[in-house]
Amino acid sequence: MMNRTTAMAWLFVPAILLAAGSGTAPAGANEEETFEEDVIKTEQGDLKIAFIGHGTLMFTWQDKVIHVDPVSREADYTKLPKADLVLITHEHGDHLDPKALEVIRTPETKIVLTRICAEKVAGGLTMKNGDVRAVDGLKIEAVPAYNIVHKRPDGTPFHPKGNGNGYVVTFGKRRVYVAGDTENIPEMKNLKKIDIAFLPMNLPYTMTPEMAADAARMFGPKILYPYHYGQTDPNELVKVLADDKDIEVRIRKMR
Repeated sequence: MMNRTTAMAWLFVPAILLAAGSGTAPAGANEEETFEEDVIKTEQGDLKIAFIGHGTLMFTWQDKVIHVDPVSREADYTKLPKADLVLITHEHGDHLDPKALEVIRTPETKIVLTRICAEKVAGGLTMKNGDVRAVDGLKIEAVPAYNIVHKRPDGTPFHPKGNGNGYVVTFGKRRVYVAGDTENIPEMKNLKKIDIAFLPMNLPYTMTPEMAADAARMFGPKILYPYHYGQTDPNELVKVLADDKDIEVRIRKMR
């Protein structure tokens, strides 16, 4: 499989038992709230991925709506569907926004979060690194997400070990890894059979393109989306992984 990137998401690109395309805005959004969207074919129905912005995503699968790190500055959540499930990776304001949660939460919404996030959000399901739970019919694995190299002036890491989660969510047989804010940490070698991965690539808080490439090589996702990339050029990751033919890099606009 060749590395490739597409500037627009209107192109259908086949991958091993996976297919991506683009369409209209997610169900429930109006014309003013449109996002690039890929459709991944699974044995149990289409997985739709809406690329909302920064570290914010939305998955739709089997009539379930899963919001990842919903943040008000990235979208008008009054125009997006209510959440069946919300995943919050860590406590920073560009990932945890109680106001956005108020808009998309219903009495039935499940919210998976970290211990620190639970201090700000009541009624969530707390998971720590290494935990595995079945939530709303989905297998969710909480995995480490932290800094080793990038630190504040006082020497403390931007994301200390144990504070944040990445999540591996299994949709049917498709395993999707949302890394959260992290570097290319050794624990990534333990990730198995990842079909789709989202790796952050903004400085100084997460990874350089070279670090993201190293991370991807540890676990070999079939499809790799750089996200949360700020001012970093995601095409640099395509160049670094040009010889890694089994990893398909897809660039989507994270406005």
